[in-house]
Amino acid sequence: MPHILRKRRTRIACTAISGLLASTLGFFAWQSFYPVQAAAGWDVEVLHPDVTKAAALLPQADGSLLVSRELDDGQGSILKITAQGDRVVVIDNLSKPDGMVAAQGGWVFSQEGGAAPVSLARDGQVTRLFDGESVQGLWNDGDHLYAIEDRKGNGRLMRYDWSSGQLEVLRSGLTETEGLTGCGGRLLYTEKAKGRVRALADDGRDPVVVDGLRNPTFLYCDQRGLWISEDNTHRARLLRIDADGSQHTVLTFLKAPQAITADGNGGYLLAEGGRNRVLHLTPPPEPVTARRD
Repeated sequence: MPHILRKRRTRIACTAISGLLASTLGFFAWQSFYPVQAAAGWDVEVLHPDVTKAAALLPQADGSLLVSRELDDGQGSILKITAQGDRVVVIDNLSKPDGMVAAQGGWVFSQEGGAAPVSLARDGQVTRLFDGESVQGLWNDGDHLYAIEDRKGNGRLMRYDWSSGQLEVLRSGLTETEGLTGCGGRLLYTEKAKGRVRALADDGRDPVVVDGLRNPTFLYCDQRGLWISEDNTHRARLLRIDADGSQHTVLTFLKAPQAITADGNGGYLLAEGGRNRVLHLTPPPEPVTARRD
């Protein structure tokens, strides 16, 4: 009898463990494959599939799109997707290329994979501007190029002067600072682990302008407000913050979203690195106001 009871207990335990394992695997599978959800009025579709580790985005005047593929150890690259859908690698042998911004008649890109230069690509030539360590976010205001490092406790926010070529460190001792953008006359940057966005201030105190986020990464600012993507593996969000500080969730159930940018036609492009693709967002139609005769 004791032997029979032991066998029965073993079967019950195995059944319970199997059920728990199946539930756990099912939960993670649900999170991975559950489709992206858009807020009311917004439409989302896959524009470019099969873009491995899509990160930074930079639309070009000819209708093409530059996409950085954030692979490490020299496997990363910057891909050009033409308006016709053709694809060509324009720069390779990079380590986690993770930031791009238009500048000086070309474009600047950074590499997050350790010590690497921030470089300017123009007319088929790549020119080193300055060296950094795990540089991610970039912002260009015409006179200066700003760059921020994604490090733990020793990150820097830097400013490069286009006319003199001088590099100035504006902040040091930063932790997991990834996103960087100009918005409303202020320079904003993210603190990923702390879940907040700060504004660069002359007194060095850098006030928090948005808090309570979940791993904020890329930033983008336009007439609709401040856009923030949350770099979570599962159930990540794309948020929009109005000028009055009100928060709107535009997309949910994303997987490691990265850069967002305008498409030049009233919509937006979003790199979803966790699913190796670029999404296209269409905003709600503008309300039509009746004209009085």
